[in-house]
Amino acid sequence: MKTAFITGITGQDGSYLAELLLEKNYKVVGLVSAKHDIGSQNINHFKDKLILEEGDLLDKDSLERIIKKYTPTEIYNLAGLTFVPASWKSPSLTIDINTLGLSRIIEIVRDFSPSTKVYQATSAKIFGIPEITPQTETTPPNPVDPYGVSKTAAHQLVSTVRKQFNLFAVSGILYNHESERRGIEFVTRKITNTAVKIKLGLEKELMLGNLEATQDWGYAPDYVKAMWLMLQNDKPTDYIIASGELHSVKEVCQIAFTHLDLNYEDYVKIDEKFFRKTESQLIIGDPKKAKKELGWKPEFSFKDMIIKMVENDLKLLKGDNK
Repeated sequence: MKTAFITGITGQDGSYLAELLLEKNYKVVGLVSAKHDIGSQNINHFKDKLILEEGDLLDKDSLERIIKKYTPTEIYNLAGLTFVPASWKSPSLTIDINTLGLSRIIEIVRDFSPSTKVYQATSAKIFGIPEITPQTETTPPNPVDPYGVSKTAAHQLVSTVRKQFNLFAVSGILYNHESERRGIEFVTRKITNTAVKIKLGLEKELMLGNLEATQDWGYAPDYVKAMWLMLQNDKPTDYIIASGELHSVKEVCQIAFTHLDLNYEDYVKIDEKFFRKTESQLIIGDPKKAKKELGWKPEFSFKDMIIKMVENDLKLLKGDNK
């Protein structure tokens, strides 16, 4: 039986990945942090099948204890501070968790479990305002915020230790991916959740920023499959995981409200405080390498994903009001 150690197991990606690995008969060990607890709602329905160990990416001793105890076949480092605006408030903490957290794991693997394969969650935000569109695995990083800087450093660390220590370490450069488990602070979930509240008479309007802003959006369960496939390779290499399509915030609104038989234009209001100074219209990934070498492809369309999120929020909010 293979053993996987997942940091960030209670998050969107970590919970979907844990379910996938359990289906593949892995023993799944998850890192839970009392200091940075985001709740266990994403894993409650299968928590009894997991091994949860308390620790923190800031605490090397806790990581060493867990890795020594289980000598995992695979480590998926998915934990981190992921909300870009928050990274401006705490740049030091962002780098300590997102970059040095990985460094601590790498050192432990090198010293005590060198056969363990390591997956690092890299973000398309490393490209910032990119010089090349669409981006490929060879596009130069150009981060424009502390979150992007922290992920760029982690991404480059993976490449460096792979060569220096001959470790199986890879980065998945994942573009925006959403799901029913996305945090409410992210724009897609904010839209679906508020649209449902409007439908149920719980809210009257939805405040957003630039409706023309675009992203390369995919469905999280599709993307965690790519993470697993990357660690099944014979040789470690990095991949862009993306839909290769751009969609606007306006399209999210149109799909969500239309599914609820509402016209988004009657409810959506623009507030400039939600505009991002460094917003780019050019973030779109080229997933050809992953499709060719991993045999990976998305199973859910953009529209299907937004509708699934609306239906889930409808179910949750109706349940809350019984």
